Amino acid sequence: MTPPTRERPAEPRGPKLIIQIPCLNEREHLPGTFDDLPRSIPGVGSIEVLIIDDGSRDGTSEVAAEIGVHHIVRFPRNRGLAAAHMAGLDACLRLGADVVVNTDADNQYKGSDIAGLVEPVLAGRADITVGDRQTDTIAHFSWVKRVLQRWGSALVRRASGTAVTDSTSGFRAMNRKALSTLFVHNNFTYTLETMIQAGNAGLVVENVKILTNPKTRESRLFSSIPEYLRRNGPVIFRAYGMYWPVQTFGFMAIVLMLFGLSLGGRFLFFYFQDPDVSGHIQSLQVGVGAVVLAFIVGLMALLGDLLATNRRLNEELLSRVRRLDADLARAAHDRGEPVEGVRSTGAASWTAADSSNEAKAKEAPA
Repeated sequence: MTPPTRERPAEPRGPKLIIQIPCLNEREHLPGTFDDLPRSIPGVGSIEVLIIDDGSRDGTSEVAAEIGVHHIVRFPRNRGLAAAHMAGLDACLRLGADVVVNTDADNQYKGSDIAGLVEPVLAGRADITVGDRQTDTIAHFSWVKRVLQRWGSALVRRASGTAVTDSTSGFRAMNRKALSTLFVHNNFTYTLETMIQAGNAGLVVENVKILTNPKTRESRLFSSIPEYLRRNGPVIFRAYGMYWPVQTFGFMAIVLMLFGLSLGGRFLFFYFQDPDVSGHIQSLQVGVGAVVLAFIVGLMALLGDLLATNRRLNEELLSRVRRLDADLARAAHDRGEPVEGVRSTGAASWTAADSSNEAKAKEAPA
């Protein structure tokens, strides 16, 4: 009796790309953004779209399902862009994405640039690519916004050790290694913190020049530049404290120590000039206070270094657990089981074959 033959598994069609779009009340703009997305990309086997509905009240999720979005993650209330971004990355991992592109729902970024954005990731040259908007050429960017963007990117480059030129750009592509490595600890935005984290985790970051579409609406992330500075300033300082505690707090301790010693020297100078003259005791008091504060900040630097070491170990452990969990969820999804927290609409993935057939149908005579 001949043994039964096993059916050969289907050959892999290529990497799976998921384009994720965080949304907050984007019923009006989402269809245009969706229509602009590429249906096929060289080197990509299939393309799917996932939106993260951050508590929208205008029926964004319903519109997404109607226009053919493949997957929907919905928050019952608004949790912020950072939380939406991370929820999307987690869902993409579980859905089996090999590459993820993050874009905006207001169609700020051109869908035609996605192919160039993912090319370095597909080629293995980069773990993350960031779309460089070339902000000096954007008409609606004020000179203040351009200067702040340059300064912010310089701070991020210094803290991350990467060559990122547009650190606030949300148009990015990531591989599975990056997806399982990045964590966001603030509730405001993910752009700066994830770049600093990526550089310190040893991920390779590459810039890709892109173009942007005309502005369709005002930013919903912040209403003014002062508000942006107020909310993003602590994010940058916290990131420096997390990844460079000795340098950050050590510099502050040295400044305080020098200030305190200079005031103490001033007191001694006048005291030895004429011990009977009073009125300089304030210099001694403030100087002693500054020296004591310098010692406290110095201890914070040492404690921060110990905590940073512990954090790196915890992040490595969490990254491994995340990869294991994602691999199990991916296997279950491939068997047709639903992914927890993700509503799949049943829309078919976009493939190169589908796009080829569609093009042939358009070319065929009526």
